[in-house]
Amino acid sequence: MLKSFFTESDKLLVLNAIKQAETDTSGEIRVHVENHCKGDLMDRAATVFSVLNMHKTALRNGVLFYLAVKDRKFAILGDVGINKVVPADFWEQIKLQVKIQFSNQLFAAGLAEGIVTAGEQLQKHFPYQSDDKNELSDDISFQDN
Repeated sequence: MLKSFFTESDKLLVLNAIKQAETDTSGEIRVHVENHCKGDLMDRAATVFSVLNMHKTALRNGVLFYLAVKDRKFAILGDVGINKVVPADFWEQIKLQVKIQFSNQLFAAGLAEGIVTAGEQLQKHFPYQSDDKNELSDDISFQDN
């Protein structure tokens, strides 16, 4: 079962990274894990982004960390609100950072590091406001396929 890909402490590490990142920014971060990437990586990430309703945040500032474990594919996808204000290589730089951890089989640590880095950068463009609400679940979503 895919949910056992992460230990409980791994899940906690990722969830705490999401909470930490979202403390500093109004951006919304989700992690989705599945076995196989059906079709093109970015198309699949966009489909998951839509299924998780990440495009429905008020500021269009959702970020998806997508991982297909058996296919060894990984993507980060930001919504249009974020992509309008971050540098063109923003997601690529974070992906490179995460993949270093992945190459050492440290998947949760890599995701956590990337999530915190994204949150730090998002804070510059989407700072946390006192009236912010958590628009999306922080839970890791899993899909066995």
